[in-house]
Amino acid sequence: MKGEEKADYEQVMSKYYGDDQVKSIIQLKVETKEADIIAEKVANLPEIQDLFLVTGDADLIAKVSFENYGLLKRFIVEKLSKIDGVRDTKTLMIVTTFKEDGKLKANEEKS
Repeated sequence: MKGEEKADYEQVMSKYYGDDQVKSIIQLKVETKEADIIAEKVANLPEIQDLFLVTGDADLIAKVSFENYGLLKRFIVEKLSKIDGVRDTKTLMIVTTFKEDGKLKANEEKS
């Protein structure tokens, strides 16, 4: 993303999510030879709820939750991206949760 496009994207995301809680899945590409060491460093960050070593386009998948979009952005920029061996991140914002921790969310809302 170019500088101006990135600024526009950040403005839209901040406006859309505002002060609402955000949940995200973060895909990380890391130095493959150091994957276990990097995974341990990432897992030790208190903000990380779940972390998985995976195959495919990403090496690690992390689940996080923050009080607002600004805190998520600050976490990625100031903590996650500064870990040696993290080459790239891709953040997927969770819009709707249908099932989590083995429980259907629709069933909980009906109760």
